[in-house]
Amino acid sequence: MQTAMTTPNTLPLHIRSRGLVNPPANLERVTLEATPEFLADLATHSARLETATPEEIITWAHERFGFELTMATAFGPEGCVILSMLAMIAPETYVFNLDTGYQFQQTLDLRDNIAEKYGIEVDMLQPELTVPEYEAKHNGPLYKTNPTQCCFDRKIKLLELGIQGKSAWMSGIRRDQSEDRAQASIVGWDKKFNMVKISPLANWTKKEVWGRILAEKVPYNPLHDQGYPSIGCWPCTRALQEGETGERAGRWSGTAKTECGLHTIQESDGSGI
Repeated sequence: MQTAMTTPNTLPLHIRSRGLVNPPANLERVTLEATPEFLADLATHSARLETATPEEIITWAHERFGFELTMATAFGPEGCVILSMLAMIAPETYVFNLDTGYQFQQTLDLRDNIAEKYGIEVDMLQPELTVPEYEAKHNGPLYKTNPTQCCFDRKIKLLELGIQGKSAWMSGIRRDQSEDRAQASIVGWDKKFNMVKISPLANWTKKEVWGRILAEKVPYNPLHDQGYPSIGCWPCTRALQEGETGERAGRWSGTAKTECGLHTIQESDGSGI
């Protein structure tokens, strides 16, 4: 089995954490230098796992990466489904949330509901600056004038800290969610963060996700029952309006922005993966 070369690069840790239960093994940034052989190995596994169940994909990820596997979740329907699976397969996996300070209260409450049902306590990573401090620095809410920078400061930078000591991370994206996400592989190389990215639900549909949630009574955000198919920070998220069908139509309404930068293909502005 091919492996990637790793080079530690210590990063300053400016982070606040609530409910830290299983922090990264160390505070050194693990950087993977992917060789052609390593990338080919990932592509081979990704192709093989195209017909695998999400549980089989998660099992493979756990067996391959062990404690170097992590998961970032925004507590969307897909993330909650993966957490329900993770509880049965590898409950010791470090899972974190990018707690920007702008999340809905319902999202924060869901974290506790997940912990109560599955015993997985998602670590809530917070930026160095509180919301009042951040808005004072920028003379007001930056999400109104430069949402891309706001996402970078309060999401991307947090992810960079959350993945320290890790070499692979799981996400809950589906290919049918957006044009960017349509290109997602089951197992791929994350060029921005120099690590492996695994998407167990990439080839699932919205119907399959909600079928699992309802069948197994997986906790989910009650805002989904109020017209919010996709939920992020409250200033940049609204319910769908009449005639809108896209799952992410309520995100960053009135702008051309559709992604926070975690799952985009383009890297021209430093925000894509």
